[in-house]
Amino acid sequence: MGMPPLHDTLFKPGEIAPISGQYQIVNENGKPSAILMGGERTVVKGEPFPPTIMSGQKYRLVDKTITRSV
Repeated sequence: MGMPPLHDTLFKPGEIAPISGQYQIVNENGKPSAILMGGERTVVKGEPFPPTIMSGQKYRLVDKTITRSV
């Protein structure tokens, strides 16, 4: 068994983002937060996840940032 896919991994506020992308705010069960239905944050790789409005909320990757070399 390897590591779970990043889309299945939940990240706590303050943890360091493993990749840049759009992260959905979810409740402790991994469901979209009722307080912020559809709430997403852009987080850059190596930066900490920002605080959430309510205790127990976490982040789930929904759209990885695609970078292109020039």
